[in-house]
Amino acid sequence: METILRKYKIEDTQAILDIINYNILHSTALYDYTIRTYEAQLAMLEDKMKKDFPVIIAEVDGVVAGFGMYGEFRFKEAYKFTVEHSVYVSNDFQGKGIGKLLMSQLIATAKEQGIHTMIAVIDSENQSSVDFHEKYGFETVGLIKESGWKFERWLHSVFMQLILK
Repeated sequence: METILRKYKIEDTQAILDIINYNILHSTALYDYTIRTYEAQLAMLEDKMKKDFPVIIAEVDGVVAGFGMYGEFRFKEAYKFTVEHSVYVSNDFQGKGIGKLLMSQLIATAKEQGIHTMIAVIDSENQSSVDFHEKYGFETVGLIKESGWKFERWLHSVFMQLILK
């Protein structure tokens, strides 16, 4: 099994959408309630590309196994050197090191683009994601209690930060 990292192509949109929608329906990785449409996902990806933000695809044997991307943390001008990122791996490819490849590439790309800090916003129940980020030097810098409501319970958002050097 060889994993290839490459830039997003429009043909990847459905695979990304499938991964996103699975997480919307079955996890607290996304605080959305309603699955996304193809058109909405395509518009989000095109907006990232237009703004020169990366969308990185992990491909295994011609199949999209996961993706990583980042975009604006907030929409004020002073935040232009701060990004919020996402890394998602298909259930079929969990535990195969794909998330590590994607995260390493996102960090390298952010450094190349002159980004100063990366932010992760993680549901507090997702300890494996917190641990994953800590391996890359991210530090927990805040917790917003009861910031989301999903699956009939309150969720807490963990904010983690990596200052790039």
